[in-house]
Amino acid sequence: MFDLKGQVALVTGASRGIGAEAAKSLAKHGASVVLAARSTDALETVADSIRSDGGGAEVVACDVSNYGSIRDAVTVCTAAFDRIDILVNNAGVIEPIARLEESDPDEWAKAIDINVKGVYNGMRAVIPIMLSQDSGTIINISSGAATSALEGWSHYCASKAAVLSLTKCAHLELVGKGLRVMGLSPGTVATGMQVAIKQSGINPVSELDPSVHIPASWVGETIAWLSTEAGNAYRGIDCSLRDEGVRRAVGLI
Repeated sequence: MFDLKGQVALVTGASRGIGAEAAKSLAKHGASVVLAARSTDALETVADSIRSDGGGAEVVACDVSNYGSIRDAVTVCTAAFDRIDILVNNAGVIEPIARLEESDPDEWAKAIDINVKGVYNGMRAVIPIMLSQDSGTIINISSGAATSALEGWSHYCASKAAVLSLTKCAHLELVGKGLRVMGLSPGTVATGMQVAIKQSGINPVSELDPSVHIPASWVGETIAWLSTEAGNAYRGIDCSLRDEGVRRAVGLI
């Protein structure tokens, strides 16, 4: 068990998949959580499951591509629990998958707004609060796509490369000030995103057998693990959940 008692976490994209499992794992290990997503209907279902297990959970509608929206979500967090100790920048999209010459410029830009600006907005909103506390952990959900080129994924690869760079920059600026910033590259995860990838039929990832994808709960547990002192080893870099050593340390295998 990872001891997160007394800590408060904000998780974006928490209505399903990795975000929902992250919120559940953080709460299971003692943290109070604020779940954020564009629609609150699914959030309430996740929050109710956390509350039924005795955890503290609040929900807030949030569009991470809009700075004012995520700033308001942070305000909800501090109003409900007086502080914020953990930010999980999870909200992200892979649709629409398309080769560059067939891509829609507006949709390409929307993906960048969510995947890149959303991470920046989250960090910008919480860092001043964390600095005032002299402590805080920021976990940016990354991907192997941050360092690889994949056909049809120009928007996703470019955005995850940017997220990795944001993680490095934030670490450089904040190291020694009590804040920890790290990335998590989960590998392929059994979520709705994999359905869209499979349907696209583009690049080798779409050809993977569903049995190779790890459960989203593994990612949630790893996020809780990184929120402890174990995360110190990954400050300023991406932790890869493909690493068997990491899986063993988390207790997944």
